Amino acid sequence: MQVKAGPLLSKINYPADLKQYSESDLEQISQELRQYIIDVVSVNGGHFGSSLGVVELTVALHYALNTPYDKLVWDVGHQAYGHKILTGRRELFHTNRIYKGISGFPKISESEYDTFGVGHSSTSISAALGMAVASQLKGESNRQHVAVIGDGAMTAGLAFEGLNHAGIENSNVLVILNDNCMSIDPNVGALKEYLTSITISKSYNRFRDDISSVLAGLSKLGPNAHKYVKKIEKSIKGTLLKQSNLFEALNFRYFGPVDGHDVKRLAQTIKDLSAIPGPKLLHCITVKGKGFALAEKDQTIWHAPGLFDKITGEIKKSVPDKPQPPKYQDVFGHTMVELAEANDKIVGITPAMPSGSSLNIMMKAMPKRAFDVGIAEQHAVTFSAGLAAQGLVPFCNIYSSFMQRAYDQVIHDVAIQKLNVVFCLDRAGLAGADGATHHGAYDIAYMRCIPNLIISSPMNEEELRNLMYTAQQENMGPFVIRYPRGNGVMPDWKRPFKTLEIGKGRKICDGEDVALLTIGHVGNFAVEARSELNSEGIYPAHYDLRFVKPLDEEMLHEVFSKYKHVITVEDGSLPGGIGSAVLEFMADHGYTSNVIRLGIPDQFVEHGEQPELWAECGYDKNAIVNAVRKVGFKRVTDSMVG
Repeated sequence: MQVKAGPLLSKINYPADLKQYSESDLEQISQELRQYIIDVVSVNGGHFGSSLGVVELTVALHYALNTPYDKLVWDVGHQAYGHKILTGRRELFHTNRIYKGISGFPKISESEYDTFGVGHSSTSISAALGMAVASQLKGESNRQHVAVIGDGAMTAGLAFEGLNHAGIENSNVLVILNDNCMSIDPNVGALKEYLTSITISKSYNRFRDDISSVLAGLSKLGPNAHKYVKKIEKSIKGTLLKQSNLFEALNFRYFGPVDGHDVKRLAQTIKDLSAIPGPKLLHCITVKGKGFALAEKDQTIWHAPGLFDKITGEIKKSVPDKPQPPKYQDVFGHTMVELAEANDKIVGITPAMPSGSSLNIMMKAMPKRAFDVGIAEQHAVTFSAGLAAQGLVPFCNIYSSFMQRAYDQVIHDVAIQKLNVVFCLDRAGLAGADGATHHGAYDIAYMRCIPNLIISSPMNEEELRNLMYTAQQENMGPFVIRYPRGNGVMPDWKRPFKTLEIGKGRKICDGEDVALLTIGHVGNFAVEARSELNSEGIYPAHYDLRFVKPLDEEMLHEVFSKYKHVITVEDGSLPGGIGSAVLEFMADHGYTSNVIRLGIPDQFVEHGEQPELWAECGYDKNAIVNAVRKVGFKRVTDSMVG
């Protein structure tokens, strides 16, 4: 459904159109932009609260800056919907995150206004600094470089690395800290407490309001006034806060906090800051979900609520007429509590994703044994290693694509030391509408080359529980369990625990001529494919590998000794994946079967619903059926012989 924009917004296709309006019109434009986001997201879905919270900031930035010449870098990109609407994509916005539509994140190939592709957090400062240094080298001294980063994303090490470097480059960089005390879940850690102290300090904020007039009087100090003013300003700020200003210690000029919903003041402030050389930080206080009461009240649920009624606020969910399988993440969450009740060594760790991973279930039941460490995947892994070094059994739950950010820590801090850290990789495989930055396509390939790791993937909820149970047994060492986003296949999933033999798969059924080798949830696609093929008189065998490493070599010897054709199916990258592992086994042992590999091809896969992407990549039920048909044969029974 195409949504109609308000009277002013409907005439704004690009920032140049926005600049035709007076500052007094910016409030109405902001109201219309906020309403347009509500109207479209309510019927199409997508990230919601983040973009509502930065509507005024978005309008002010494009009003005050000369984009796209001035470089505007959004961190993560959840909050960039208003930016997309103001930069030539209003008429396409209804396709946001839909298969073949525009991306839910800024994307260089989509628009010249998207200066940097994002999806993972905390990259904006480093990227903006790189652009600023490039401008210096090219002699473009009048170009502005702005990074918009949330207080949640500021907890990541990369953000501090960028700040640390930017402070010594004296480049023309403005960091806008969008402070709403939230990422997806409420923010945690010392930085949150520090930012809160700035926000609530009455004396500091009174000083902030008076600073302009105070410093104006100090200008009589003469030609070195600017240097003296900076020293006095820094000293007063530190005294009022009873601690040093973190950002000024990193050589940033700090301004704020300011009201992130006062669009006229924001626009003027950004213009003024553009005239000040060197690295600067503007601290904006915003409300995630601003302008939609329910989103302001429950910011976690309304981060990405799905479809909803914009009038009543009712989130639309289908009500099934029979029990449904749970989400894999919920099986993880409930199983963590069961295991931890029986084993007091178990602890849970997640980097800022307690609700996304369902570790929040354990955090509620056992708050002292479950840890949200902020957006800090590297720290999450090494923190887990420290816990394991002292005899605890940490279950470190990180999305597959986010684990890429902590690869060295997996090798250096866990695998080399053979520590019993259990890595639960949620969202393994194609994650859906978030697209290439969030697909868990590479974990099999990047994990299976690391010594000392056990790598597994459950075909259903019962296997996930049993793998988790097995992983916390004595002397297991580093243990990886990967599972997809979404629901499993077993409504009746809560069954007694069983210890699984490491490196042992299972034969699901015998067959003739063709063997299907699957890993993880996609094994259920093979079950569906077999049912259809059996009705045609084609009977492939099916083996569930269960373990990527170590491989079940006894089972593979059986497969290659018996079947001329072998089809591997995986929800991961074909280069380096389980199919590659099977080919290596075949070559090492001199087998000559015909091997066909189905999985994610050697390309970045865009966004869409999971079934659409499985079909596009060629490993859904229909793709398996077609692959078997090409090499299979129909069984000829006695009754058919004439």
